Amino acid sequence: MKRMTSVALSGFGVPESLRWHQGALWFSDLAHGTVHRWDGSGEAETMLKVPGRAGGLGWLPDGRMLVASMDGGVVYRLEADGELVEHADLRHLVGGPVNDMLVDPLGRAYVGNFGFDYHAFAREHANAMLYAPPGPPKTPIACLAPDGTLLGVTEPVLFPNGCVLTADGATMVAAETLAMRLSAFPVLPDGTLGEPRPWAPLISPFLWRAVNDPGLLGRITRRVSALLDHPAIAKRSASPIAPDGIAWHSDGATMWIANALRGECVRVAEGGRVLDRVATSQNTLSCLVAGLDGRTLFAATVPTDDPVRAAELNGGRIEMFRLRIPR
Repeated sequence: MKRMTSVALSGFGVPESLRWHQGALWFSDLAHGTVHRWDGSGEAETMLKVPGRAGGLGWLPDGRMLVASMDGGVVYRLEADGELVEHADLRHLVGGPVNDMLVDPLGRAYVGNFGFDYHAFAREHANAMLYAPPGPPKTPIACLAPDGTLLGVTEPVLFPNGCVLTADGATMVAAETLAMRLSAFPVLPDGTLGEPRPWAPLISPFLWRAVNDPGLLGRITRRVSALLDHPAIAKRSASPIAPDGIAWHSDGATMWIANALRGECVRVAEGGRVLDRVATSQNTLSCLVAGLDGRTLFAATVPTDDPVRAAELNGGRIEMFRLRIPR
């Protein structure tokens, strides 16, 4: 029998960006633009509403929160007195909604963006049609200093999404959702990110070449893939994996992936070998291994990631699964 999460919280639009901070679970609702905190009992508390829809979350060393404004194209900072102020303006860098964000222990923030209006495209086309030449546009990850000034940007990548640091802080692993892979970036002494290398491919090389092929093979592959996009079919598939949020397993070496294509969290080793799967009730956008004892896998799930439709449905959930982790 497939292992499955249990539902802990429900009634959200698009819950995302799961974080563990000061003994509680924090997350954004991308559909309603709110940030929530849950201490494990009762209902989640709404902490603030962010102009332009709340996205990625993080905290500066002094405890002030940073939160991305997806449609505003900026990162906000929540001051100690409760005032929300602009921390960084990214509008000159982004081609689509600002997305997930990682804030490191020094207060440097790494911020991705869609690169284009993904939801407008997805309302009219199957996801597979994104790969018709010239393919989806690439976009960089912005690297911000603790004071919000721009340190630099990475080379353009395909839909940079969830990201994590290695324990020594020397490498950042980022999900490239539309490339269906995890990529590793060296963290340079000035805080910028160096040239990426593959960390885990999550689609077969043949299928990746075929879906991007400019000729007849590509046209056929994209049409067949579009037919297989149907939820009833996709949820029974094991490949490919479109990584959204990612989180280290307790071993600090293998990675949990929220698979945006279907209802599951998948644990992989570097290189892409699948080690474990935990089913969720809906498509999964974010995951986190945390809790008071560090043994809970949290997952943010949705019936749809379209923020307009999701705001109407309010079917987003926070789900949980207890991991068997050796002491």
